Amino acid sequence: MAHIRFDGIVFNPVPARPADVVEAAPRSAGNRTRESLAPRETVPVGAMAPLAAVRDSVVRAHQATIAAASAVARATLRDGLNPAPRQLGEKPWLETVDTFSTTRAAELAAVRCFRPLARSAKRELSSEDIDVLTRGGIEQVFGPAHRQTATDHATGRTIAANSMLTVASHGQVESIEGLESSPRGADFGGLTVRYNGDPVAAARSAAEVFGVFVGLHLCMSDCVAESQAHGTAPNPPSSQRLSLRVVEIDLVPIPHLRARVSIDGSEPSRDNGFDVTVDFIPRNGVALGPGTNGHLQDWTGRVATTGRQALLSEFHMAHLARGDQGIAFGPEFSRYTGNRATRLPTGGLLLVDRVTEFSGTRGNWDAGADYRTEYDVPADAWYLEDTANGSVPHFVYMETSLQAALLMGYYLGPTLGSTETLRLRNLGGTATVSRRLDLRGKTVDQSSTLVSTTLMPGSSLQSFDYSLRVDGDEFYSGTTMFGYFSDSALDNQTGLDAGRHRPNWLETLESAPQIRTIDVAARRDRREPLCSTGALALVDHVDVVDGGGQYGKGYLHMTRDIEADEWFFDCHFYLDPVIPGSLGVESVIQCIQEWMVDAGMHRQWRDPQFHIPENVPFNWKYRGQFVPDDGHCELEVHVKDIRTQADSVVVLADASLWKPGLRIYELIDISVELREGI
Repeated sequence: MAHIRFDGIVFNPVPARPADVVEAAPRSAGNRTRESLAPRETVPVGAMAPLAAVRDSVVRAHQATIAAASAVARATLRDGLNPAPRQLGEKPWLETVDTFSTTRAAELAAVRCFRPLARSAKRELSSEDIDVLTRGGIEQVFGPAHRQTATDHATGRTIAANSMLTVASHGQVESIEGLESSPRGADFGGLTVRYNGDPVAAARSAAEVFGVFVGLHLCMSDCVAESQAHGTAPNPPSSQRLSLRVVEIDLVPIPHLRARVSIDGSEPSRDNGFDVTVDFIPRNGVALGPGTNGHLQDWTGRVATTGRQALLSEFHMAHLARGDQGIAFGPEFSRYTGNRATRLPTGGLLLVDRVTEFSGTRGNWDAGADYRTEYDVPADAWYLEDTANGSVPHFVYMETSLQAALLMGYYLGPTLGSTETLRLRNLGGTATVSRRLDLRGKTVDQSSTLVSTTLMPGSSLQSFDYSLRVDGDEFYSGTTMFGYFSDSALDNQTGLDAGRHRPNWLETLESAPQIRTIDVAARRDRREPLCSTGALALVDHVDVVDGGGQYGKGYLHMTRDIEADEWFFDCHFYLDPVIPGSLGVESVIQCIQEWMVDAGMHRQWRDPQFHIPENVPFNWKYRGQFVPDDGHCELEVHVKDIRTQADSVVVLADASLWKPGLRIYELIDISVELREGI
């Protein structure tokens, strides 16, 4: 068995020089017959140069066991939620929609959510609006968020995309009302149409309108909307009114949607309507992504909030998460498509949207590569509904910042020289909230810097600094380290304690203390304040020893069963399911929150809210992961300090998490603030 240990010495590599390769054009679209976007042959890069020179100070081993059988099983689990990349021309999404069990309903929004690429206040369209859309006036109708004119990075000139894209030209649509998008996992929104003429043609036009309403075209520079009807429309129609509900929408392999249509204006169902699909198909020769060595020769159509052209878009993030990595990052990455490799999360855990600036060269891992990314925080995000916090929960701060930080480090290609497929794991970091902001409906602008890259046989390490801003104001910053590990390097895990069992605090006591239990599940209700619900219902009970723990100020303990079909395994990661470390942190936070509510700390305020305290650095360390067949996890919290002020109470704590027999997470100075609503 291979073991990776970093016990006081780390390697600082001489960057490997890629072998000479034939330059390839950026990945471009096929013709209107929809030729496949399947992976194509790539030119291998050269072998890594020998490791040289050493540097100080490292982290110990990040090792974990993921059984191959478990990974294969997870690859097919609920395939409808994370389908394999499909070929153009295939339409598996036209099959019967999975209705899911009622026990999963609360989690659907987290797994099958779709965030519109643009949002508009427009809810009704007149015949004049429809006419403008048939002539290509999408921004004119829906507003500046649908803009596809940008400032060219190189020349400073204004450039335009999708100048020939038109929609809604099939039927006699008189007006549209009730136009709305939804993040829900079984219904993504819809509209109602008044029409005169052919209902099928009107439905096709309406579906195309919905597609541009949510911005499916915005991640391509030149595309055409191709719609088709499936099934039989009632004949003759009972009215000149139809309703359309979108039941499937995605960016992989190309932007597309499926809608269910009813002719009489009633709620669509399998019995009273038919289906319409829309594909936004790139025209011949249009660049879909970077070429060899990451060269992006042509703009792919997305505009950043700064008004400049984005380098990579939501389309590339979706492909990096569960599609063709060759489209996302260039043809060298195609070999990872369909394999258990480094990926972004998917579904509701994909929390980075666009790359707007990048200073770096593939194959050059020297420190100093800088880049900027954007993430649009939806005002109706699933996690805002499910959190006990007054605004964005802590795990979102962690996920969006860490995903954006690692993104372009991976883009530089530290894994390309390995003959093995390497998977990503976060090893730890430090982060601080410097300013309390309500992020709902805002765009997070993140600057990240690659601090170091360390290459070793079968693995590599990268560390990053990052800072996050909204409207120019910094509110969060940190530093973190990631590791890319081969299967052989992940065969064994020794956790935080060199493979030794470290007992929890209760197990070290000579006599049993008095323990009381907070029944969280009993009070869980969306109407109940200060309680996480839905997909974020991570804690059902908390065992408490008052005055206990390492600091004598309170001790919290919890065990939780791990079920193989839990929602986060569908999102994190495709073909490589592990519990996000950030949700382990969130579980600790929820234990502290429940303890604070149980102690009545909220009663002094009329509208108490939980927040992340300002200017309290938080440190985390991961040396393993929770996988679907672990059975259960265990955590303990040592209350460290209770800081009471006139307008708030802040609880500071340290915590650890165990998988069976092994302590793998350590959290230092995790903090929760309770205060009057802001």
